Amino acid sequence: MLFTGEFEHTVDTKGRLAIPSEIRSRMKKAEDGEAFYLTIGSNRALRLYPEKGFERLAAMIEEGLVTDEAVQEFDQLLFPLSRRLELDSAGRIRLPDRMMERAALGKEVVLIGVRDHLEIRDLKQWNAELDERLAKQEEIFSRFVRRGRVPGTSGE
Repeated sequence: MLFTGEFEHTVDTKGRLAIPSEIRSRMKKAEDGEAFYLTIGSNRALRLYPEKGFERLAAMIEEGLVTDEAVQEFDQLLFPLSRRLELDSAGRIRLPDRMMERAALGKEVVLIGVRDHLEIRDLKQWNAELDERLAKQEEIFSRFVRRGRVPGTSGE
């Protein structure tokens, strides 16, 4: 599933966050699963992956009896800090208090679509970061094109 857009929300007093109906209505049980996995990203933002998408990511990580030290460190950071969250009948998930603390989230948040996942960001922090990125938009796009990541470009 492709995630795009920004959705401003409030985390209620019980730590519940509504997943927009626009997103829920596009999820397919067979492809995406019935729940989300919540984890913390390298930027300390909370990331929400559809259940089956997270399981596919986990399967891509090297497996073996003896693992590389980097894989082991990654596994020991990612999986203990991940939680499977089911939607309630109102389309909400419950954010664990520790996860909200680690991500420095307040009650006012924004859900942003980031290709294969959603990020839950503090609204004020996100707006400040977005303003900085928009000021450097031309530079960011130029670096992206130079890397050859845009179809039809040579990356030179």
